[in-house]
Amino acid sequence: MTTVVTALTHRHEARFVEVVGAAAEVTLVRRCADLPELLSTGAAGVARVAVVSPDLRGLDRDALRHLAGHGVRVAGLAAPEDEDGERRLRQLGVASVLHPDDDAATVAAVLGGLAEATTSRPLGPAAASTGEVEEEPEAPRAPTPVTVVWGPTGAPGRTTVAVTLAATLARAGIRTLLVDLDTWGASVAQLLGLVDEAPGVAAAARASEQGLLDVPGLARLAPEALPRLRVLTGLPRADRWPELRPAAVEDVLRLARGIVDHVVVDTGFALEEDEELSYDTAAPRRNAATLTALEAADRLVVVGAADPVGLQRLVRGVQDLAVRPAPPPTVLVNKVRASAAGPRPERTIREVLGRFAGLEEVRLLPWAPEDCDEAVLTGRALTEVRPRSPLLTQVAALAADLDERCVGAPTAGRHGTRRRARV
Repeated sequence: MTTVVTALTHRHEARFVEVVGAAAEVTLVRRCADLPELLSTGAAGVARVAVVSPDLRGLDRDALRHLAGHGVRVAGLAAPEDEDGERRLRQLGVASVLHPDDDAATVAAVLGGLAEATTSRPLGPAAASTGEVEEEPEAPRAPTPVTVVWGPTGAPGRTTVAVTLAATLARAGIRTLLVDLDTWGASVAQLLGLVDEAPGVAAAARASEQGLLDVPGLARLAPEALPRLRVLTGLPRADRWPELRPAAVEDVLRLARGIVDHVVVDTGFALEEDEELSYDTAAPRRNAATLTALEAADRLVVVGAADPVGLQRLVRGVQDLAVRPAPPPTVLVNKVRASAAGPRPERTIREVLGRFAGLEEVRLLPWAPEDCDEAVLTGRALTEVRPRSPLLTQVAALAADLDERCVGAPTAGRHGTRRRARV
């Protein structure tokens, strides 16, 4: 028996309840008046499937994620002429959409199929008539890789590496999107001299929550900062972190693969989930954006500082990442210099990380304060101001390992770039 709960507007509720009552092996256990009641009912585990209207007040991607977390599959109910409503449901991730004029057999087949499915997926015409779940053909893997740049606390140079890596990929002719998901101190816009009065990532997350975000819409929110380099700027104020919910971040990164050929994500330093424990109910988590990005990553770059404190934090950070759902890390040690690590810093750093973190392969980035200072002062990427910097040479080697299309990238000087709005 398929247990069903509904949260429908009055226009179609009476008709649908009548159809469900006539459907075989389907039981309506509750009719919810609003979204909070639906969420509490879903958390109680009394129903396997929920049916919602596209105009249900407060319905967003995070609410659907909450239901999915309690094992509740979701179907939509929209009139055939309500194309906007059906489109919104599908953009939110509700793949199975019923219509008020569907007969009892069709409703029973769709709801029964969802109850047995592992995800909320649609049923084809054959499955709807037989009541059997129709397996979807496996979707081809998206060719666009997502590279996440992470590092422990202490300003090891995460954002500098992320910006330089993205600019290097773009210089090689690879269409690249740089996404700033740092909820503690976003700074990509400042480093590239971009106006961040209307943060792109917040606007994208807000549109995703409402089921209004698509590939063209995301492209409009991520303007080109350099040729072939789009930027989705971060939060201008750290206290706006609740705007970046996990479901929205996951959707933004999914759509980002359809805009460019490589996505680079700059994240915050914290990996803890402890703040969730201070709430009795589901609540926003400040580090959820970073954790979601790590789960979505195809490649992971970990950045640490080449000083005793930075190396200790790097060792602990690598250990923390080992228990997270993330790809194997490529470890970078930044700001390598003899004054902080001894007369033979490269050898010392490799020995320390090999002994305490078990890292056999470590990349070292040289200390280049003057090059980085000029880039920050002028609000431009390192590829623009110092194309022959030793630091840029090492980042270019990293880019070639992360994306084979970057091998043999052309060298670009200051010409060929364009001016942008300054912060």
